[in-house]
Amino acid sequence: MEKTEFYKHIKKAVVIPCYRVSAVLRDLIENIPENIVDHIIVVDDACPNGAGALAEELKKKDCTVMYHNRNQGVGGAVISGYRKALDLGCDIIVKLDGDGQMDPAYMKSLMTPLVHGLADYAKGNRFTSSDVFKKMPKIRLLGNSILSFLIKGVSGYWDIMDPTNGYTAVHRRALEKIDLDKVSKGYFFEINMLIDLSITDAVVKDVSIPAKYSKEESSLSISKVLVSFPPKLVKGFLKRIFMKYFIYDFNMASVYIVLGIPLFFLGIFWGIHEWMISIVTGEARSAGTIMLVALPIIISFQMLLQAINIDIQKTPRRKWIDMKQERAESIIEVTD
Repeated sequence: MEKTEFYKHIKKAVVIPCYRVSAVLRDLIENIPENIVDHIIVVDDACPNGAGALAEELKKKDCTVMYHNRNQGVGGAVISGYRKALDLGCDIIVKLDGDGQMDPAYMKSLMTPLVHGLADYAKGNRFTSSDVFKKMPKIRLLGNSILSFLIKGVSGYWDIMDPTNGYTAVHRRALEKIDLDKVSKGYFFEINMLIDLSITDAVVKDVSIPAKYSKEESSLSISKVLVSFPPKLVKGFLKRIFMKYFIYDFNMASVYIVLGIPLFFLGIFWGIHEWMISIVTGEARSAGTIMLVALPIIISFQMLLQAINIDIQKTPRRKWIDMKQERAESIIEVTD
């Protein structure tokens, strides 16, 4: 079958970061549908079991193998692949982890929103399938839900689900606006990408892709994530708010933030001060004093809620995406 003219003239690449994935890498590469991508870029991130050499042995057409002398982390490997794909003139770049948990059969669906101009970045969403809720342990599901909510607020993409999903596709126009040198090279990579994409007002779209689990060894340490992620989330949130509401734009959300945060802390510290006085003197504070303490906290809380509401309304999206949605879904199956 021939490709549509629009699809034919878009160069596509898939980047496969590799570390301890040799057991499933051969099948992963061989299962990439033919004529879907123009370049396969395998990045051997100092893989101890020779993933790069295995990829070269396949002698697959248009497959480029890159080697890191030392392990840089999944983000570092993907960034190297991104740069190579840009050098090759690719327009759309898919990230496909080498551990076998991402099904290559869904690459076409992942790229389609970018091909038709509906998004600058597409990512998989496992939570559209009820099977995920049945298979995923309840404690993990709870943790994923909490982390997802935090990432929504940090990144500003309030309308996406499963934000930690690493099965992604990015358009060249979005990637070129990001300083790849400053993107996290570890497991915070996907979240860091969302934050930087939000700052540039890139449109992100979820694509329903079921979870696929493999027996490949994971190098992700939960304990390290619990220690390292919180400060990075705070830093990323502050960066996004500062850039979007004080550098690139200034609107009512900026005003609410500037007034709301000082008022909140004023009320808190004033309340603590009055509480300490009541303990020392043994005298209860008057109703008027309590009201004066509570007033700035209530006002600031309302201001910050309004700022959040404005932030939700400013989630990057195409102005015409709703009009194009029905047509886009009718052509979601891009022909080979």
